[in-house]
Amino acid sequence: MPLSGTMLAVSAYAELTQALDLGTGRAAQSLSRSLSLSSGTGAGAADRVFSDRRTLAASGTEDLDLAGVLLDAFGTAITFARIKGIVVAAAAGNTNNVVVGNATSNGWATLLSATGTVTLRPGAFIAVGTGVADPTGYAVTAGTGDLLKVANSGAGTSVTYDIHIIGASA
Repeated sequence: MPLSGTMLAVSAYAELTQALDLGTGRAAQSLSRSLSLSSGTGAGAADRVFSDRRTLAASGTEDLDLAGVLLDAFGTAITFARIKGIVVAAAAGNTNNVVVGNATSNGWATLLSATGTVTLRPGAFIAVGTGVADPTGYAVTAGTGDLLKVANSGAGTSVTYDIHIIGASA
């Protein structure tokens, strides 16, 4: 099944202003990046996508198995060999943080290393994409390097997060 319309885009914009004697000085600053992928498995291509809204109980954790357990929108098991883009967003209504990374065994270490984590405060998000010329992306090794841990940072309340992963099967 071909994948189409695959794009990841991130944009930041800020404008500094300073009152001057005869007006206002402005310095606009921006940074934008986007990744548009064709259908396939090589450089600049992807053929798998996983997208979901998930909830973790108070102090709960889960390991998302990137090789053979996650299901696509049609209920078919997905095996990622390479991740080309990932977005994780914590719900604004969360009380606790969502912590991504650092699975205790078989951790997917090519993005955050074996022990790295990213803490997403309520409403926060992270987006990572590869370059269109990058044939490797972030490699997934089935059985030994394929678990992405997601955790609720505290007790008392559940957390909700959205996740979107774009990748290739080979």
